[in-house]
Amino acid sequence: MKMHNEFDEQLEGISCGSYCVEEEDAGKRLDVFLTEQSDDFSRSYIDKLVSEGRALVNGKRVKSGYKIKAGDQVQMEIPNPKPLEVKAENIELDILYEDNDIIVINKPRGMVVHPAAGNYTGTLVNALINHCDDSLSDINGVIRPGIVHRIDKDTSGVLVVAKNNKSHLRLSEKLKEHDIERVYVALAEGIIDEDSGKIDAPIGRNPIERKKMAINMKNGRRAVTYFKVLERFKSATLLELRLETGRTHQIRVHLSFIDHPIVGDPLYGRKKKMIDFSGQALHAKLLGFVHPGTEKYVEFQAALPKELEELIEKFRQE
Repeated sequence: MKMHNEFDEQLEGISCGSYCVEEEDAGKRLDVFLTEQSDDFSRSYIDKLVSEGRALVNGKRVKSGYKIKAGDQVQMEIPNPKPLEVKAENIELDILYEDNDIIVINKPRGMVVHPAAGNYTGTLVNALINHCDDSLSDINGVIRPGIVHRIDKDTSGVLVVAKNNKSHLRLSEKLKEHDIERVYVALAEGIIDEDSGKIDAPIGRNPIERKKMAINMKNGRRAVTYFKVLERFKSATLLELRLETGRTHQIRVHLSFIDHPIVGDPLYGRKKKMIDFSGQALHAKLLGFVHPGTEKYVEFQAALPKELEELIEKFRQE
């Protein structure tokens, strides 16, 4: 897709973007087209901006449902976000380990790691600020203090947080070098015949659904996942997975790619759910790394959450 896509003009607190519609996008609704151009905004938010008159097609105001044509010139104004003040919240944390350099958390299913659109409270960061006060690295700014890596909202398990900038930089470097041990447990749909295997397929942004990732042989980044079967059930397989790389949604995309999506996965699973379970059945079981302060290898594990254990038992009794 050849696009003119700029959000670099700052006018009175507003970002201005302009696009020239290519033939391949002709016929799309305006709100769908604009949503696809950004990873940061939902369709409902784009629709709100269009209704406020912040989108112009060939210099004229139009509605969200306007069908764009090849050659249309689309302009969009997006108000710059107001600076957020992330507040401390007294939320209980399952702390696996803590010292002056790091804090290792067993994150529960359903908890967002850091504030973002639609989730400004109840996040891990809100809880960390309450627990650690100002003892968190500030490299990632006010929204993500201490956050070196993330796991998805409905993925439970081990997460390490940096309590100072030195630790943050050292852990980030280890992540870039793929020098952190990460082991997950997942319940995948269907029966996987191989006892173990390797999924080596590059991952990039989905060109059509911009909020999803996808296997992208041309423009994706290298992604490698190793799996081992722990147990087979009548209609599902319990897996242990080890990451060599750490791409966004890597395990979820890779298992979907081999036609064994994670049970309950709302993004990459099948449209028809095989069982009533909210969110993907995925757990970050183990995290191992060289401690940024002591420079000794440390390893932390988190037991499966109760709801995942109960789900596995349901499949076991099929």
